Formats: sequence, C-alpha cells, structure tokens
Amino acid sequence: MTAGLGLLSDTFETAITWDQWPEFDGEVRERVGRALRETLGEDAQLSCRFTHVYADGPAPYYSFSGPVEIGNELESWQVIKDAAVDAVIDAGGTVTHHHAVGRMHRDGWERQRPELFGEVLRAAKHSLDPHGVLNPGVLFDS
Repeated sequence: MTAGLGLLSDTFETAITWDQWPEFDGEVRERVGRALRETLGEDAQLSCRFTHVYADGPAPYYSFSGPVEIGNELESWQVIKDAAVDAVIDAGGTVTHHHAVGRMHRDGWERQRPELFGEVLRAAKHSLDPHGVLNPGVLFDS
C-alpha cells in the first residue's frame, strides 16, 4: 500500500481459468469498484493487466488508487482490501497465486485451503520446526 499526500494506491493479484475469466473480472470490478467509490469517492480508479498468462488462464493484477482522507488511510485500505479478497474468493479466484500467503493473505488462504491440506501442512511444520521459530503465526497460530 502507498499512502501519502492524500492518495491511496495498492495492488492485488490472483489467478483464474480462461473459462471463468470474463465473469470473474466483471464481478471483481463491480465489487471492488463499489468499495472504492464508497471509500475513496468517484475519482478512485481500478485497472487490470495480466502479469502471467498460462494455457489454463491468466494471472490478473489489479491496481487501484484514489484520494483518501488524511488520517484514515489504513482504515480505507482495509475496507478495499477486504472487498477485493471477498470478491476474488467468491468469484472463484485464488488469493495466493505465486506470492504465497503471508500474514496479509492468511484469512483468505484459510477460507480456500482444504482442511486436510491444513492438517498435513501443520504436521509437517511441527515436525520440521518443533519450536515454532520459522515464521511464527504466518500460516498457523503460534
């Protein structure tokens, strides 16, 4: 996120199959666009480009920006980020793509990953990192 001098700007990336792309893009633009207008006003902008293109589908990279009230940058960003994560998941995209999870995407990742996968990964982490020193609290609660 970039915020300064009254401007908020950030990006989010996902991946989707070609057959789902047109409906996906429409849903994401509608929902994130609504959050932008409600949060940043009518001058907010949303754009999209492909950062990767695969045989199965694209990796769309959305950018947004708009005027933000000084002192309200983080709250405004969170509203937009939540709308983006919800829209991406609800429309069938992934919140992790090639940038992985991290703390910022953990909630979305937990909504998308199968429970069995979580159990297996938790067991592997416990076996390889029994004292929990590697990235504590990133994928699982410490």
